[in-house]
Amino acid sequence: MASSPATDRPAPADDVRDDAGRRPMFPDGPAARPHPGAHHERRIRTFHPRRGRVTDAQADAINRLWRRWGLDIDGTPLDLAALFAPGRGGDAAQDSPGTPPPPVVLEIGFGMGDATAAMAAADPATGILAVDVHTPGQGNLLHLAEDAGLENVRVGNGDAVVLLRDMLAPASLAGLRVYFPDPWPKARHHKRRLIQPEFVRLAVSRLAPGAVVHCATDWEPYAEQMLEVLSAEPALRNEHDGYAPRPAFRPMTKFERQGLAKGHVVHDLLFTRV
Repeated sequence: MASSPATDRPAPADDVRDDAGRRPMFPDGPAARPHPGAHHERRIRTFHPRRGRVTDAQADAINRLWRRWGLDIDGTPLDLAALFAPGRGGDAAQDSPGTPPPPVVLEIGFGMGDATAAMAAADPATGILAVDVHTPGQGNLLHLAEDAGLENVRVGNGDAVVLLRDMLAPASLAGLRVYFPDPWPKARHHKRRLIQPEFVRLAVSRLAPGAVVHCATDWEPYAEQMLEVLSAEPALRNEHDGYAPRPAFRPMTKFERQGLAKGHVVHDLLFTRV
């Protein structure tokens, strides 16, 4: 598969090292700290960056595909049309000049990417910008996308709040998906949950009219909080009376099956940007 640089980031030197003098795992892949000033922000984090064990297949996908389909969330304003241009980094763009970019859905927290890849394959006319901080998952989603020939997936590395706040234009998204975010079950950690009024207000400002917000969780108290927060946002309309029936387009993941096996009840929420 032909490839070419998808960003202006220069090619790495032969002996690239980080601030501590260590060679990074992926010199031209997802940055360990993509947003240089993030650690100075006085903001409660909803996640912890995790490298974890990366398989050979995942590492190979990152090394070959990151510059084509990957994105470090560094605060630089983002052109979604350019990001999802047909054949970005390959030859397909030359074969279909003038093809309009797809509507883009933002998915925050995609785990290992199995559900993301399945939804992208089922809906090739929609671009999916999938954001996570888990390196093995990033590599796995890139591997799945290449293996299935998916041109409508881009993998973002970093803080979704920075992406929404600093990089995306108002009304630029066709949807938002948040599936099984960390429930932060201890009461003292509830402030770390992603679905909070401030976050929802920010996200809604980046959604076009008619865009769908779809959340799912198997943690009952968090589902109640999601329903309360989303229902209180005046720019959103609940498409159901309370929780939504499980939509057929959301694939069941290994994580979800494990939760169901433990007796957890999965709640879906579907809201529309008015």
